[in-house]
Amino acid sequence: MATNRDFYEILGVSKNASAEEIKRSYRRLARQYHPDVNKAADAEAKFKEISEAYSILGEEKKRQQYDAFGKSGFGGGAGGSGGFDMGDMFRNFEQGFGGGGFGDLGDLFETFFGRTSGRGQPGPAQGNDLRYDLAITLEEAASGIEKEITITHLETCQTCKGNGAKTGSKPETCKSCKGTGQVQRAHRTILGMFTQVTPCPTCGGEGSTIPSPCTDCKGTGRTRQTKKLSIKIPGGIDNDQRMRVKGEGDAGQKGGPHGDLYVFINVKEHPIFKREGYDLYARLSISFVQASLGYGIEVPVLGGKEKLKIPSGTQVGTTFRIKGKGMPSLHGRGRGDEYITIIVSIPTDLSNEEKDLLKKFQEARRKR
Repeated sequence: MATNRDFYEILGVSKNASAEEIKRSYRRLARQYHPDVNKAADAEAKFKEISEAYSILGEEKKRQQYDAFGKSGFGGGAGGSGGFDMGDMFRNFEQGFGGGGFGDLGDLFETFFGRTSGRGQPGPAQGNDLRYDLAITLEEAASGIEKEITITHLETCQTCKGNGAKTGSKPETCKSCKGTGQVQRAHRTILGMFTQVTPCPTCGGEGSTIPSPCTDCKGTGRTRQTKKLSIKIPGGIDNDQRMRVKGEGDAGQKGGPHGDLYVFINVKEHPIFKREGYDLYARLSISFVQASLGYGIEVPVLGGKEKLKIPSGTQVGTTFRIKGKGMPSLHGRGRGDEYITIIVSIPTDLSNEEKDLLKKFQEARRKR
């Protein structure tokens, strides 16, 4: 997939980002937009765009080439020699020997023409991580709960045992690359002849072809399966926290290990309480008389009610603390507190008798 956007912009990192920062950003975005997880119409396109950017910035030599020439440095494919401006080529050649540009001639040639020797066909690859968004109530987050979820992921095909070939057949060594997964192309330049090594176009770098694909997995070696999992959610978990379920992601290719499943927690909004850390906050409406004379009332707490003494003369906005009635610590270190803020309700439908009483009250206050 070709894109006109800057690769650093796509991955959301600066041009000075370290290799580790680039890797972390790619993994995060790849999980977010993987088509198996994200069902948005543009998720697949974004996933391909992210993968293309990382295929360049994730490799030091390709990143050097991109920083030097931008996308024009890949006119003939990643690591290829097409699309170079010769003036830029010589300028970078001079920088390499005059001030620490490319370091040595071998690095320079690799930057322009790719490596001259390959690593052979790829081996087992780990499967993709998956994401599952799980919504729970505040009460469930407080007490902890076990939830059953259903996921869909890729599993090793049981018919062909993952090799992709139809029963009774097997993959064959690629005739184009003789099983290496790579082909070499010679390039004549003003600097001489150079050999570029690229993935074999016939087998896609696998080193083998499948003349008779498995009818169940269509030659991919994996099939999509649905399964149920029981997830134990600890008490005290908060919104946007995630839980890792090891080995429940997609199956790897060529016998590679499974990826992991990440369960992202979404705590639903509560009609009464607001959460801040392990503390809970609520507002309580009382009458003018209750605030003035004092009153013993029941206030809501998670899972029930709690008695609270409102002293006489309580003002609007006064906050009372109920110790130990907040959320439990995720690490088992006690509980937070609950804070009740008082709101005084002013009646809007006073009777004539009530108005007269209030006027008498006002007169009595004036005489004090």
